[in-house]
Amino acid sequence: MEGRGSSFVKNGELRLPPGFRFHPTDEELVAQYLKRKVFSCPLPASFIPEVDICKSDPWDLPGDLEQERYFFSTREAKYPNGNRSNRATNSGYWKATGLDKHIATSKGHQLIGMKKTLVFYRGKPPYGSRTDWIMHEYRLVSHSHLLPMQNWVLCRIFFKRRAPANAKNVLLDHNSHSASASEAFTISHEGSNSKVVFYDFLAQNRADLNRVPPPASSTSGTSGITTESDEHEDSSSCNSFPFFRYFVCACVCCLFSC
Repeated sequence: MEGRGSSFVKNGELRLPPGFRFHPTDEELVAQYLKRKVFSCPLPASFIPEVDICKSDPWDLPGDLEQERYFFSTREAKYPNGNRSNRATNSGYWKATGLDKHIATSKGHQLIGMKKTLVFYRGKPPYGSRTDWIMHEYRLVSHSHLLPMQNWVLCRIFFKRRAPANAKNVLLDHNSHSASASEAFTISHEGSNSKVVFYDFLAQNRADLNRVPPPASSTSGTSGITTESDEHEDSSSCNSFPFFRYFVCACVCCLFSC
């Protein structure tokens, strides 16, 4: 990037040109920024401001709250003769969680730093309430034990977004409504035992489709003889009109009697 050493930080806030994003890896943060800061070497670019993390709450630190923010800070000892850091702020405190992660070089796999994960709690320890503010604290590891007296760390702070509480229920409802419509089940409770009964509503339709239709009625093309199926149709048609049949019989009887 052009303009090495030029500052992109104004009033403690990182401001990059449109289209640029600052997403360094853990190795780049330690090797290219933190190490150079500790030994007072020129930085690749002035992207990271110096801020005392414990002087402000995470939502009061400079920068865009919706984005990851990076800061150089110094660790303050909690006790004069101890190694524990003072992580208390105005409204709460930072509490470490999990184990520290080793940061090694991609070539040679040499250990160069450590990453500690911390969560912000509101209130006083040990009865603070946990929040969704997360901090990754990077510190340098030197094998020669010749680090300067000023103990610099690099902090990445962000707000962890959580899924809605009813997201799981919505997913379950969606899966239940997208089940196959060809099957349904009912659960009948008999005492303390539950019995699941499945009904296949398409079984009857499939049986009707597989049923072989009756053979078509055959007629003789030259003799003009009516088959048995035709006679059956005639008889069924007569049976469907009983009143007409009785009326004809009554008329014939009247003619013979006269």
